[in-house]
Amino acid sequence: MPSRRANIQEDTNFRIMRILQANPDLTQRELAAQLGMSASGLNYCLNALIDKGHVKMDNFTASKNKLKYVYLLTPSGIAEKISLTARFLKRKMQEYDALKVEIEGLKAEANADKTP
Repeated sequence: MPSRRANIQEDTNFRIMRILQANPDLTQRELAAQLGMSASGLNYCLNALIDKGHVKMDNFTASKNKLKYVYLLTPSGIAEKISLTARFLKRKMQEYDALKVEIEGLKAEANADKTP
């Protein structure tokens, strides 16, 4: 079973890849803001994805600002995103089921407290 830290890192990678697939021309600062993380933290995660071969960085040729880059998922990145999506969904469904049980327990407790 993966550690909590590994799950958080996997969730972060999933969210980065998901956003980049939809908006490859985001700057690191814009992407970091969407994820609610620091630009340096995002840079670290993004470089790890680049090192693994899941994301590649190219110049955005249509841009007047030649320092602007696009971040593209590679074929292995797309495959990894599919795998991450399945694991992310499974974890979130387990969390949802656990919350439903907790909510039902709290409702029962609240109703029991109301009866004289």
